[in-house]
Amino acid sequence: MSSAPDASADSVVTGQAPAVAARKRPKPGERRVQILQVLAEMLQQPGAERVTTAALAARLAVSEAALYRHFASKAQMFEALIDFIESSVFGLINQIGEREPAGRARAARIVAMVLQFGEKNPGMARVMVGDALVFEHERLQQRMNQFFDKLDAALRQSLRDGALADAAEPATLTPDADARVRASVLTAFVAGRLQRFARSGFRRAPSEQLGACIARML
Repeated sequence: MSSAPDASADSVVTGQAPAVAARKRPKPGERRVQILQVLAEMLQQPGAERVTTAALAARLAVSEAALYRHFASKAQMFEALIDFIESSVFGLINQIGEREPAGRARAARIVAMVLQFGEKNPGMARVMVGDALVFEHERLQQRMNQFFDKLDAALRQSLRDGALADAAEPATLTPDADARVRASVLTAFVAGRLQRFARSGFRRAPSEQLGACIARML
């Protein structure tokens, strides 16, 4: 990473320590990104304890007061990470929707994408499953609950829209009911794989035998 970190959203989850001392007075936007970069890095340490603002400030070699010039609270820092997760994942879901016909193939690609995102960004995976949010503000966990609700809705829509293409397959449920059940199973699978990844110290990859697992569920 260069001495002047890119202020784009992509740089937030690199998991690499920024060159904090390379510039004495980074621009406000750059300092914000540095704070989030280091927070994400601290979260991806296996067995990491709760991140405190004191520890975060020490890692950045600044005072806690300096952190609060960019974020009003630690909760706001986590909200910025959640904003990144949501914009990244649902932006990619929209891209998949434009490229992949509706149905099971689209749902499979969405599941694979979310798990690969978590695998590449271990600190974010801990946020997604709530491990990093224990003892933090309740609204943060509520936002992640809403994230999985939105993921379930996206999967359900893909499966429902593709139901007519599967008309030759004998159906035991209505298209809506079938889509609801399959989407629920896939969402639970995503959450479970990410949680296992975080709690194994990032040793059990979310993508392990992914194709075979998705084939069984779809």
